[in-house]
Amino acid sequence: MSDRRFLSSSVYQPKLRMFYNGNTDVNVIRADASASVAIKDPKSYERIGDVRAAESPAVQLDVRKRPQWNKALSEDVLVSVFLDLTDEAQSDFELPADVEARSFIKRGNIAVAEVPLVHVDKLVQRKGIAEVSHISLGEPLVAPRPRITAGDVEAPRENRWRVESTADHGGGESVLIGLIDVEGFDFTHEDFLDSEGRTRFVRIWDQGGNARPAPAARPGETTYGAEFIREHLNNAIQLAQTSGIPAYELEPQSQMAPGSHGTHVASIVAGNRGICPNALIAGVVISLPSEDYDRRTSFYDSTRIAHAFDYLTDLANAMDLPISINISLGTNGHAHDSSSDISRWIDSALAEPGRAVSVAAGNAGQEAATSADDFGYIMGRVHTRGRVASRGLDSVIDWVVVGDGISDLSENELEIWYSPQDRFAVEVRPPGGDWIGPIEPGQYVENRLLPGPRGGFVSIYNELYHPTNGANYIALYLSPAFDPNGVTGVPPGIWKVRLRGLEIRDGTYHGWIERDDPSRMSRLGLSEPWSFPSFLGDVSYVDESTVSSLGCGHWIISVANFEESASRINITSSQGPTRDGRFKPDVAAVGTDVVAAKGFMDSNDQWVAMTGTSMASPFVAGIAGLMLAINRDLTAAQILGIIQSTSRPLPGMDYAWRSDAGFGVIDPKACLDEGARVGVKQDRTNQ
Repeated sequence: MSDRRFLSSSVYQPKLRMFYNGNTDVNVIRADASASVAIKDPKSYERIGDVRAAESPAVQLDVRKRPQWNKALSEDVLVSVFLDLTDEAQSDFELPADVEARSFIKRGNIAVAEVPLVHVDKLVQRKGIAEVSHISLGEPLVAPRPRITAGDVEAPRENRWRVESTADHGGGESVLIGLIDVEGFDFTHEDFLDSEGRTRFVRIWDQGGNARPAPAARPGETTYGAEFIREHLNNAIQLAQTSGIPAYELEPQSQMAPGSHGTHVASIVAGNRGICPNALIAGVVISLPSEDYDRRTSFYDSTRIAHAFDYLTDLANAMDLPISINISLGTNGHAHDSSSDISRWIDSALAEPGRAVSVAAGNAGQEAATSADDFGYIMGRVHTRGRVASRGLDSVIDWVVVGDGISDLSENELEIWYSPQDRFAVEVRPPGGDWIGPIEPGQYVENRLLPGPRGGFVSIYNELYHPTNGANYIALYLSPAFDPNGVTGVPPGIWKVRLRGLEIRDGTYHGWIERDDPSRMSRLGLSEPWSFPSFLGDVSYVDESTVSSLGCGHWIISVANFEESASRINITSSQGPTRDGRFKPDVAAVGTDVVAAKGFMDSNDQWVAMTGTSMASPFVAGIAGLMLAINRDLTAAQILGIIQSTSRPLPGMDYAWRSDAGFGVIDPKACLDEGARVGVKQDRTNQ
C-alpha cells in the first residue's frame, strides 16, 4: 500500500481530526452547534455521559495514529465533508461500497459527501491508490441578520428600478434567476404572480423538507430534501381559492418564517417591482434550523451551497437559459483568498458562459457601538492582522469569550494564516490560567482539559503548507466540557494567543474567528446557556478584510451596502481586501431601507424594509441577469469586469478601489450598454 497519504500531516483538516478523535457522546453534543455534524436519531442520545478526556501533552502530528478508545465510534454520527481528489481519482472516484452516504456529488477534482464520521478514513485509500489529498468539514454558514428598519410600509411603486438601455432586455424574460437562501420562499406573494395569477417560481428545492420527493440525482450521486415544481405550486394557488387554506400551507416548505429573508431577497432581484420582473425564478432553501433538536439532525454548511449551486446551474442548462444566482449568506472560515473548497467549486463552474454569481459581502464592518445598548459591533470583530518582526520576538492576540451570566456552549475557533516562508510557535493562556505550549510547527495539543471547576477543552494545531494554498496555518479551538452533571461552558474572559518567531522572512499573519451566531441552548438545562460568538479584543481587532470568505472567489461579485439617503457605505458593511491582496468587495449597491416582499403574512401586511448586504447583493444579481438577457454569451469574468469599469465613485472620491465600497456604486444603465457591446464584431480600420 502506498504511503502517499502520510507525506503531509494535513490530509485531515484539524477540526475534522478533533471530531474524529472525540467520543461519540461529545460529537452528539457538538451536533447541536456544529453546522457540519449531525446524528441520525437524537432520541438515542438523550443522556450526556462522562466524556471528559485526560490532559494531553503536545505531540507530533501523525494522522496514522488513531486512539484505541475511539475505534467503536457510532455510525449514527454523520459529517458533511469536502474531498480534494488526486489526479488519479478525478475521472472515476466512487465512495467505498461499505460507506453509506446520504449524499454525494463531484465536480472536477472536488467532491462533497455526507458520511458516518467513523468511516472518514476509508475515503482516503481505495485499491491501493491515494485518491484523496485532503478532507475538510464544510464551513458553517453565517445566518443572515439584516436589520428590519420598517415593518409597516406601503408597496413600492411599480417600475421603481426599471433600467433603460440601448439594447432590449425584456425585463429579464429570457433569464433564470437562482436564489440560495433561508426561511423559505413565499411563491404566493403578489410580487411573484404573473398576469394570470400563476407563480413565476419554476422550482423550489427545500433541502430540509420532506413534503415532496427529493430532486432527481445525477448518475452515481444521491440527493435529499423536497422539490416543488411549478405545476405543484400553481395547483396549490388554485386550490387555495376554494379551500381557504394558504397555498404555501398546501405545499409546505420546512421553513416558512414570517417576513422571510429568502422572500425579501427574491423580491428585490426578480419581483414584479424588482430588477428582473419578467424572469423565471428558482430557489433553494438551505436548512438553517433554529431549534436544538433540528440542529442535531441537520447540515447547514458550505457543502449545501455546493449542492444548491449545481442544482440551479443544472436546471438552467435543462431550460437552455442563462442564469444569475444570488447568495445572501456567508462563511467566515478558511484563508479568505479564494482557496476554500466552496470558492474553488463555484469559480470552476463560472468559466461557462451565461452564468453569474453575486454574494453579500457581509455585515461585519461596524467597529464601535453607536449607542450604549448597541452590541452589533461584536459580530464584526472577527479579523486580526499583525507582524512578528524577527526571530525570538512575539505578537499577542486578545480573544474574548463572553461571560457575565452567559455560559458559552459553542465551539469557538480562531484560524491564523501566515507565509510558508515563516515558522511560528504558538502558546495559549486561558483567563487566569497558565500558558499552554509552545506548540511548534508540526505539533498539536488535542482536547486538553483545563484544570479547575470552569473546565473546558483546548485544542491547538500548528501545520505547514496547507494543501489548498500552501500557506502555514494555526487552528485553535475552545470547546465546552461535558461531565455527568451537564455541560460547562468555555471559560469566559480574555484568552491570550502568543505567536513567537522561530524563522522570519516576512512575519505577517492574518487571523479570523469562525462565526457562530448567538442562540439560546436552553435544552441543556443551564440557566443561561448560549451558543455565542467570541470576538477579538480592542488591541487585536483590525477593521478590514472582513468580507465573507464566500465572497472572496475570483469571479464571484462581492457586494457592499450603499446607504443611498446619506450617499455613503453603511457602517455595518464588511470591508476588504482579501488575504492575498485582491480587491473585494467589487461594487456597492443600494442595501439600506430597501422595501420588498414580506413573506408568509396576511394580505394586509405584505411589505417590509430591511437593511444589510443581503439586500444589496440581489440588486447586483438582477443587473447581471439583465446583462445576460441582452447577451447570454457573457462570462462571469466579463460581467464582473463591466460592473467594475462602469461603477460610479462615492461623492468626493476618485475611481480607485476602496476597502468599503469596492470600485464604487453600480451604474445599471452603463452595465447594460457595455454588456451589449461585448462580443459585437467591430469594423476594421486602417491606420
